[in-house]
Amino acid sequence: MTQISRWGWRAYGLAALVLILDQLSKFWVMQVAQLPEQQPHPVLGPLYFTRIWNGGVSFGLFQAGHAVVIWGLVIFNVGVAVLLALWARRAVGLVHAAGLGLLIGGALGNAIDRALHGAVIDFVDVSRIGFFPWIFNIADSGITIGIILLILDSLRRERA
Repeated sequence: MTQISRWGWRAYGLAALVLILDQLSKFWVMQVAQLPEQQPHPVLGPLYFTRIWNGGVSFGLFQAGHAVVIWGLVIFNVGVAVLLALWARRAVGLVHAAGLGLLIGGALGNAIDRALHGAVIDFVDVSRIGFFPWIFNIADSGITIGIILLILDSLRRERA
C-alpha cells in the first residue's frame, strides 16, 4: 500500500475544511437565517444571499428530477472524490495538494446535499456585478478553484 505524502495529508485536511465550511454555511442558510427561496438578501456591495435549489450540475446545467438521476449524481460525486483522494496520496506540492483538497471537499459537499435533499443548496449571488449570473455555494467555489489550481500546476510542471 502506498504511503500518503505530507502534501496528501494537507490535501485531506483542506478537503475536510471545505466540506465542514460548506455544510455549516448551508445549515446556516436553511436553519438559522431561514432564507426564503429566491428572495435576494443584500450582504455587502454586489454580494447577495439568494437561496435556490440546484437540481442540476455545475451552475444549474442538466437539471435532474428523477431519483435515479439524483442518486447517479451522488454516486458520481463520491466516485470522483474517491479517485481524487487516491491521487492526493501522491500529492507533490502546495498547488497540487490545494487543488485536490478543494475538489474533494467540494464534490463531497454537493454529494451530501443531493443525498439529503435531492438537490444542492446554492446561495452566494454575485449576479449584480454584471458578468456572472449564477448562484453558487462554497463547494462549487472549491471545485472551480481546485480545477484552476490543478491546471496551473500541470502547466507549471510541463515548463519544468
